[in-house]
Amino acid sequence: MLRSLVVLFLLWIKVKGLDYVIVHQRWIFVCLFLLPLSVIFDVYYYARAWLIFKMCSAPKLHDQRVRDIQRQVRDWRKQGAKTYMCTGRPGWLTVSLRVGKYKKTHKNIMINMMDILEVDTKRQVVRVEPLANMGQVTALLNSIGWTLPVLPELDDLTVGGLVMGTGIESSSHIYGLFQHICVAYELVLADGSLVRCTEEENSDLFHAVPWSCGTLGFLVAAEIKIVPAKPWVKLHYEPVRGLENICKRFTEASANKRNTFVEGLQYSLDRAVIMTGTMTDHAEPDKINKIGLHFKPWFFKHVEGYLKRDCTGVEYIPLRHYYHRHTRSIFWELQDIIPFGNNPVFRWLFGWMVPPKISLLKLTQGETIRRLYEQHHVVQDMLVPMKHLQDAITRFHKDIEVYPLWLCPFLLPPGRGMVHPKGQEEELYVDIGAYGEPKVKHFEAKASTRQLEKFVRDVHGFQMLYADVYMEREEFWEMFDGQLYHKLRDELGCKEAFPEVYDKICKSARH
Repeated sequence: MLRSLVVLFLLWIKVKGLDYVIVHQRWIFVCLFLLPLSVIFDVYYYARAWLIFKMCSAPKLHDQRVRDIQRQVRDWRKQGAKTYMCTGRPGWLTVSLRVGKYKKTHKNIMINMMDILEVDTKRQVVRVEPLANMGQVTALLNSIGWTLPVLPELDDLTVGGLVMGTGIESSSHIYGLFQHICVAYELVLADGSLVRCTEEENSDLFHAVPWSCGTLGFLVAAEIKIVPAKPWVKLHYEPVRGLENICKRFTEASANKRNTFVEGLQYSLDRAVIMTGTMTDHAEPDKINKIGLHFKPWFFKHVEGYLKRDCTGVEYIPLRHYYHRHTRSIFWELQDIIPFGNNPVFRWLFGWMVPPKISLLKLTQGETIRRLYEQHHVVQDMLVPMKHLQDAITRFHKDIEVYPLWLCPFLLPPGRGMVHPKGQEEELYVDIGAYGEPKVKHFEAKASTRQLEKFVRDVHGFQMLYADVYMEREEFWEMFDGQLYHKLRDELGCKEAFPEVYDKICKSARH
């Protein structure tokens, strides 16, 4: 019987064409192929990471891998350094929706480094390789009673991506962005040398690496702060109505350092739920909610229930479940891929397999879906000063009208790198994340995004570089401080070895 169904399904694909099925009935392909494949990927990588860490073989292997990268870079120089270099990791493996075409034209340096090297509880740091991901790091650290102060949401986000790009979590109003919990970077430079940089040692490079997108050197290790973990998060849910009231309550919650976690989900222009949480050793049994279990409702739907019932609430959530609360539904993106994914029957039977790997979704999307997503879908994170939150939400509503919006506060300290406040004082910012299909009739991907980008520049905000960026070069360097970055590009011989960050990530530079 099963064999007959498979044969009929393959015949249907042959008649309709693979492109038609992937575009119009994508959930079939995702459920039958990508979900099982994603499970296999996860089992392999977690088993491998656990085994290597337990056998303590990672540090020895690490040194060999670093020497191999240095050899590849020196060989590139001996061969005339005719093209730029980039990492050999395929573009489809990254969490960013963008697939860099430069991988086909640049010299690919193979960097196979995905291990946790050392946990030093005395110094309170963990040393990791660039391809170690957040799911891997939390699984290990939580098991021994530690955690990262800022642990970005999705399992597949890698340390390298978070260092060279950026990362944020609902604890960032205390600790800042992911870069602000890093205490050391190790890089192979354009001449093949290995350097370590910290606040005291090679300080300029230490401040210039974040947001540089791999255009100053190849990251081979990072040391990151860790803090003691408690098993539970006590989470308060507060529905709030009225835009002015939402912004006021969110700002108050973000400024209160007694809140370990602060997050807002905005479901319309004037309706939101603000969540505040603290870590705790004990939980009230009747208020425990293990939201990470496969049969539980998607978190953003669960939160919306408080808004619909117009009531506050308190729950105790296991720490790791909390950290990855949006992972199963890829925030709310999965509802567009598997429309019935939050149905109780689907969750009970197949929820243990979600989410499909973003990398596999990219690999199989094809040019047609990529163009459709580009023109009819928004995935953007804009970082704006908290004092401009109300204007920013109004602008998002006018230009794209995508809901829910993710509101995540963070503290931005003064500094010398690409991203810092306008003045010399630390400032509270907020990440506004818009992921979904715009509801405004006049939406046009380039024009609408450029309007948002201009607003963000005008309020001295920043755009996350994983998303589509439509700014011209002058506009880009108006948004970001390139003084230290360009100085080091000259000093370290990067201009012949790596493209400028703008040329690597901007739409207008790639077409």
